[in-house]
Amino acid sequence: MKTISLTRPGFIECIDTPEPPSPGHGEVLVRVHRAGVCGTDIGAYRGKQPFFSYPRIIGHELGVTVEAIGVGVNNVSVGDQCAVEPYLNCGLCIACRRGKTNCCVSLQCLGVHTDGGMRERILLPAKKLHPSARLTLDQLALVETLGIGAHAVARANVEPEENVLVVGAGPIGLAAMQFARLAGARVFAMDVSASRLEFARTRMNLDETIDATADPLPRLRELTAGDLPTVVFDATGNVGSMNRSLEYVAAGGRIVFIGLVQADFSFSDAEFHRREATLLASRNALPADFTRIIGLMETGRLDTTPWITHRCPAEELPSRFERWLDPNERCLKAMVEF
Repeated sequence: MKTISLTRPGFIECIDTPEPPSPGHGEVLVRVHRAGVCGTDIGAYRGKQPFFSYPRIIGHELGVTVEAIGVGVNNVSVGDQCAVEPYLNCGLCIACRRGKTNCCVSLQCLGVHTDGGMRERILLPAKKLHPSARLTLDQLALVETLGIGAHAVARANVEPEENVLVVGAGPIGLAAMQFARLAGARVFAMDVSASRLEFARTRMNLDETIDATADPLPRLRELTAGDLPTVVFDATGNVGSMNRSLEYVAAGGRIVFIGLVQADFSFSDAEFHRREATLLASRNALPADFTRIIGLMETGRLDTTPWITHRCPAEELPSRFERWLDPNERCLKAMVEF
């Protein structure tokens, strides 16, 4: 079957792999129709993705249909269209026992720690499927991206009327912006890319966009009556940006790192204490995030229609991938079709 493999940094192949076996107890065989290209895939392509080994079948943003079900499966039926929760957790560790399955100590994320979904068919645990009779396959493939932002906003306990800064206007940052808006916050987007700021300004109903290539502090102080934002999300995966996040947050505020980078970050301990800032990591999403997002999308409260800017059939991905990384291409979210 048609499969996308990242064999080493900078080298993607479309290869043929064997069909999966019949589903076992609690398993489902799904047909993959859509697979989104995300920052994890790009980081792995560039050789900068933590926890990644080669070769690897990439892909964890999936829109699928159920083809066969194993014994003991009662949450989906053959023919269901589903989003996939790609975080395979053990169910036994301290994190899992406390309901934090997103950071299981032996977590296996599809397409990162274990082979992913950029192939025509894959066996999955049935409990990792989230069906919808109303969403399109494109929409279902975007649920996981939205989940990252939803979980980050929940981690920060964003409240109505708070001033929230999201640094990084890629898909994960846009997702955080959407959920901060749903929480009733005033939301500012900051990025170095004029095209991404334009997208955020025209499509996301934000309160302000800020060019990160100039000193953003004067504008942030102006927007917040001198207070600075009480919540700062960094969705860049850039260590320089992460190091500066403490400069942007109000006294008593929260910083949430959504982006992941293979480097150490640092900022002034004295300044960190002076502000009594709270620093949070946000990793993946929880099952409840998927359920909530599908409900919001089905009722039209979340619109991702403009997000998919590029797409191609699977066999063309090796020749397209490098081109999509060119900033002039203005690729926000690429979708691979199987």
